[in-house]
Amino acid sequence: EMWYGVFLWALVSSLFFHVPAGLLALFTLRHHKYGRFMSVSILLMGIVGPITAGILTSAAIAGVYRAAGKEMIPFEALTLGTGQTFCVVVVSFLRILATL
Repeated sequence: EMWYGVFLWALVSSLFFHVPAGLLALFTLRHHKYGRFMSVSILLMGIVGPITAGILTSAAIAGVYRAAGKEMIPFEALTLGTGQTFCVVVVSFLRILATL
């Protein structure tokens, strides 16, 4: 199950970025009337995003590997899973900067 390794690394690396961001948002916006709910949305996006899109992209990557007849070593799964998270983080930052 190649897709499972890539998916797990994408989920773990996404949580690595989103949990500290959610905790920081919770700490800084704890006195705000509606702002404290932003931390919940950050944490949810750190979990829901990799579960939905991560499964699809991991399955697509595994399909390419299977069609090519290649085996995936664990380091490739690590690289591809964290690469997915890196792309999401970069796009998120660029989208925020474009609105400023």
